[in-house]
Amino acid sequence: MFGLKKKKLDLSSPVDGKLIKLAQVPDEVFSQGLMGQGFAIEPTADMIYAPVAGKIANIFPTKHAIRIKTKQGPELLLHLGLDTVELNGTPFELLVTEGQNVDPQTRLCKMDRQQIITAGKATAVLVLVTSGETVTLLEQEREQHGQVCATIKLD
Repeated sequence: MFGLKKKKLDLSSPVDGKLIKLAQVPDEVFSQGLMGQGFAIEPTADMIYAPVAGKIANIFPTKHAIRIKTKQGPELLLHLGLDTVELNGTPFELLVTEGQNVDPQTRLCKMDRQQIITAGKATAVLVLVTSGETVTLLEQEREQHGQVCATIKLD
């Protein structure tokens, strides 16, 4: 009886919006899985939440990417928009700091989608598992932040 249940870690949508497979993201680094498996959300809101419980391991100086280390081991990269590194952090208002514990109800930052669109960039929010685990998407299209939309298989 013990050990029969497969271990998995749920990944929640970090923002309200439409689920997009990574293969459909218009950036080869992400669509080919070079940064890891995961998913993207085309956001319909500006508030970004943690996709998983863990600790903020790193926030990029340009505020467009946040790394989260989970207690179970997997590491995630939350990437806000495509080519938004070029915007030097201006569309992002951080609400967390490095070393802070978070869960799927924790607000990480506010992303000004209109500013990103005006700059000619895509607003897709990517959740990437950078530590090599397999990610399985659940069959859903519309997401609310906090709604489970993928799982990571744990050993």
